[in-house]
Amino acid sequence: MRRAALAALAAGLVTAAGLVACFARGLAPVAPPGAATAVFEVAPGESLARVAEKLERAGLLRDARVAAGWARLHGFAARLRAGEYALSPSMRPLDLFDLIASGHVVTYPVVVPEGFTAAEIGSRLESSGLADAAAFVSLARDPAFAQELGVPDSTLEGYLFPETYRFPRRPDPREVARTMVAQFFEIWRTLAPAAERRGLSLHQVVTLASIVEKETGVPAERPLIASVFANRLARGMRLESDPTVIYGIPAFDGNLRRRDLDDGSNVYNTYRIAGLPPGPIASPGAESLRAVVEPAESDYLYFVSRNDGTHVFSRTYAEHVAAVNLHQRRGVH
Repeated sequence: MRRAALAALAAGLVTAAGLVACFARGLAPVAPPGAATAVFEVAPGESLARVAEKLERAGLLRDARVAAGWARLHGFAARLRAGEYALSPSMRPLDLFDLIASGHVVTYPVVVPEGFTAAEIGSRLESSGLADAAAFVSLARDPAFAQELGVPDSTLEGYLFPETYRFPRRPDPREVARTMVAQFFEIWRTLAPAAERRGLSLHQVVTLASIVEKETGVPAERPLIASVFANRLARGMRLESDPTVIYGIPAFDGNLRRRDLDDGSNVYNTYRIAGLPPGPIASPGAESLRAVVEPAESDYLYFVSRNDGTHVFSRTYAEHVAAVNLHQRRGVH
């Protein structure tokens, strides 16, 4: 009897040792330290067991059942978050689940250039595989959402700050827009005192800065362009800016015609309307915003393109006509 009991005990210990060894193997990393990471996606609503199975198939876990059981004991069952994660087979199972529970997802860069409209930003997001363009543009034109974000207009046009951002795959369009507008207000806080000194409202600054942004891509010219518009506004002259006209033309085909400049039904036609257009025509960058609140000191009233990206500035209409004849041979400003 005693010998049989000892034998049974020994067999039990061997079995237990085997189970412990099996359990330890199941919780060991698949690969040695330094293994490359791979993007692993957790879909919304996936269970711990399902995620573990996918991790095993992806070569990131040795034993899905063992790892899932251990993770459940540590409270991960209700903590896993959907998204894409950079995981390595050299990570321990609990470290894998801990990262998935953290929500630290893989993000992708997207560049929003200065002078982009909301529609162009939506297209850029879609081409980067990050968002649906139509959904983003619809949101950007939602007056209630603009009010929620503190934008003094019925749309987010002009307030989606140009910058390089990083977003996860398929982000919430509301969070994308919220991030861009928040970045705008970060910049605005540094410029607001100068705007107040000039007696300009936030919306006036953004609207005029958007026109400056579209008129020149040469940084050194922005304060001069801003000074021309400031001088014209002070004298009650129309701005006569081509980019504003173009913004107000649905499905613009690339050719600005005389009839477009004469179109009084276009509320963005600054050849016909006095003062500023109803709102911004694009997203201005920080330097265009600064140029409006800190314009150059000048008595220029006109400018015309040299066709090389730069402009000739004139004080009188006669000087301007001469510059137009020299560089354009057609009166467009």
